[in-house]
Amino acid sequence: MTRINTWAILLVAAALSLPLAACKDTKTLQENEQLKTQLAELQKENTQAASDLAAMTAARDALAKENDSLKARQAAGKTKHSKAKGTGRRHHRSQTQQQ
Repeated sequence: MTRINTWAILLVAAALSLPLAACKDTKTLQENEQLKTQLAELQKENTQAASDLAAMTAARDALAKENDSLKARQAAGKTKHSKAKGTGRRHHRSQTQQQ
């Protein structure tokens, strides 16, 4: 009788555990699908960020080159057009001081 009860209990436990295991598998599969979707979105964002970074780096390099060119032009312009300052400066009295 104990053997029959033991086998019956094991059989009932096995029968009840199968749906629970299937439920866990279903949840795991759903979580896996959600994670795959999130991973795909993150990879897409990463690709876009890498593309943006490359574009910004190229723009920065172009601006740095243009900046160097403008600095060189400015330095060349200063040496060509430098003026000598006047020998003396005259101070004009304001009208209130003259009266």
